[in-house]
Amino acid sequence: MQFTAKQISEFIDGTIEGDENAKVTELSKIENGTAGSLCFLSNRKYESYLYSTKASIVIVGNDFFPAEAVESTLIKVADPYSAFSVLLEKYNEVVNQMNVQSGIEQPSFIHPSAKIGKNVFIGAFSYICENVVIGDGTKIQSQVFVGADSQIGDNCLVFPGVKIYNRTVMGNNINIHSNTVIGSDGFGFAPQPDGTYSKIAQIGNVVIEDDVEIGANTTIDRATMGSTFIRKGVKLDNLIQIAHNVDVGAHTVVAAQTGISGSTRLGENSVVGGQVGIAGHLSLAKGTQIGAQAGINFNTSEENKQWHGSPAQPLRDWMRASVIFKQLPAVEKRIGALEQTISELKAIIEQNSTIAK
Repeated sequence: MQFTAKQISEFIDGTIEGDENAKVTELSKIENGTAGSLCFLSNRKYESYLYSTKASIVIVGNDFFPAEAVESTLIKVADPYSAFSVLLEKYNEVVNQMNVQSGIEQPSFIHPSAKIGKNVFIGAFSYICENVVIGDGTKIQSQVFVGADSQIGDNCLVFPGVKIYNRTVMGNNINIHSNTVIGSDGFGFAPQPDGTYSKIAQIGNVVIEDDVEIGANTTIDRATMGSTFIRKGVKLDNLIQIAHNVDVGAHTVVAAQTGISGSTRLGENSVVGGQVGIAGHLSLAKGTQIGAQAGINFNTSEENKQWHGSPAQPLRDWMRASVIFKQLPAVEKRIGALEQTISELKAIIEQNSTIAK
């Protein structure tokens, strides 16, 4: 695959500075750029690489003006990162088209009652239960289990080893990466008088709306009653736990090792950092931003607010507290010195008092 600077600029609505006939055949990072490669510069801390890179084409911002001579052809756009992500997606589409999977591999099992759409691929050792519906263009790779009465929409991609429990409902254009489990039982147990626990039946399901991507080894529990919701456009990283009856708002992004407890509602367009813990039965406002390793155990109502720390607090408060925390060892020494001085002064006063008597 070969593209010219002119073709690329038209695709991402960019302006060329340099040779419009410059050709590229691959994508690369700017620090590893070689002849025939295309890369981008978004973060100015990497600017020095621009003056030494051998990349044929570099995508930069409209507001960027090089401080030194540049050998590469530049394509200026409003947002270099977004433009490059568009090209990555286009490249991925082309590669996938070159490696089209179609048909049903054997051995695999598809229940006679299942309804399979057009241009569907089902990989070897996959198991499709009764009354499952799979939409057009969906790819089910090897060793996938799809439970009874589940629905998978059009143009979905389910990677090897995914387990989808009964009555899961999935929309269109969804990617689920390997070893993720959708619809496992919620963590519901009732304490008994004798100190044991009785399991509470989890009779709900999971609903995943359109354009969702779920990373590897993530678990989304079915609802106790009703549904656990992953709304439109949500992006979940690897190693995430979503508990029963959680509602993750549209276009929310959640990083790895985050846990969201049961019946919590996370507002749309929220951003959750890695290793965040969110308690149950909470409601978090639209646009909530939670820093890595934060702990949230309260409702929020103010939209687009940043929270950090555990227990979490507003960003500015957390920054002030962090500064004070770093100073605690020095403060402890100062207090110790003051206590020693006070003790010495007391001794002198007592000694003088004795002499006076």
